[in-house]
Amino acid sequence: MLLLTLAVIAGVRFSLLLGLGLLIGFTLERYGFGFAGPWRRLIRDRDAQGMIAQLVAIGLTALAIQPLIAYAPGSLIGAIAPVSLTMIIAAAVFGLSMQMILGCGSGTLVNAGSGNIIGLVALPLFCIGSFLGSLLVPFAIQSTPHIPVSLTSLLGVEQSVAVTLAGLLIVGLIARGFSQGPIWNRRFLTAAVILAALATLHVLIAGQPWGVVYGLGLWAAKAAQGVGWDPSTAQFWIHPINASALKASILTDTTSLTSIGLVIGAALAAWVDSVHRPFKQPVAVWYYLVAALFGLLLGVSSRLAFGCNVGGLFSGIASGSMHGWVWLIAGFIGSIAGVHLRDKIWSLANREIK
Repeated sequence: MLLLTLAVIAGVRFSLLLGLGLLIGFTLERYGFGFAGPWRRLIRDRDAQGMIAQLVAIGLTALAIQPLIAYAPGSLIGAIAPVSLTMIIAAAVFGLSMQMILGCGSGTLVNAGSGNIIGLVALPLFCIGSFLGSLLVPFAIQSTPHIPVSLTSLLGVEQSVAVTLAGLLIVGLIARGFSQGPIWNRRFLTAAVILAALATLHVLIAGQPWGVVYGLGLWAAKAAQGVGWDPSTAQFWIHPINASALKASILTDTTSLTSIGLVIGAALAAWVDSVHRPFKQPVAVWYYLVAALFGLLLGVSSRLAFGCNVGGLFSGIASGSMHGWVWLIAGFIGSIAGVHLRDKIWSLANREIK
């Protein structure tokens, strides 16, 4: 009924995008597929199963969307973003922050949808942070050189796909060498195949790869506009595309629709088959302030890093953007620090409630 109503109000295309978001959110929650958690398990427990599934999902998506985007340049675009010093630092901060709340961009939406209190606390701050980050983007671009590199444009489609798959294989072999157990997990791999198919459909329907951060910042920007903020004072929001998005309904914004769908899909999956997560155990009240702080940092850093694990890493690498590979390295280094920091703070929070 929801999808039919949206189809009547906004159009079939936008209804399909919401439906895609629903399916993605349902898949992520039902199969326990994510980004922050698998990285944590690899770093902390030397369990590479989730990481390998991520690489499979990215590889399958790259095989599908790089040729599609290359052969339809007028209607399909890739997630190509620039590499810079501020982008690298921001990706590292994002990696640290997502480990503090066990949720990246998509993970925070899924956690909120499944009733995770930490996710519900972090999500509004994530939105505000994404908006604040958008105000800092022009300064970041002016302060350090930003260089976009598209492997598809540089090498051609066939070689770009080959390099992408080879890079994913190398990362997989590194993860395999670090792992102390099996690397294949049927549940995660099933989710990886489904997610790759949905990500490919997203490109065909939306004309661009799956993303998260822009929609969250747009929600906060609309709220700020409602209380008197003037968009004409912000360089980011006077760009024709962004100005148009501010004026239009979120029901016609691609990223907003898929993100809303993620929350609803995760809620449905949690209702059908609830998955117990660490944050469902009691926690000291002050940890919610920690979650709020790092939720804000997630928003700011993801905007300055030109995407989170989804728009920056997943869609970036799958599109043939060098930015995605740099994001992976910087984000993982930040996650290493985040895992150790969270363990210390989480231990303290647990002791206080015993």
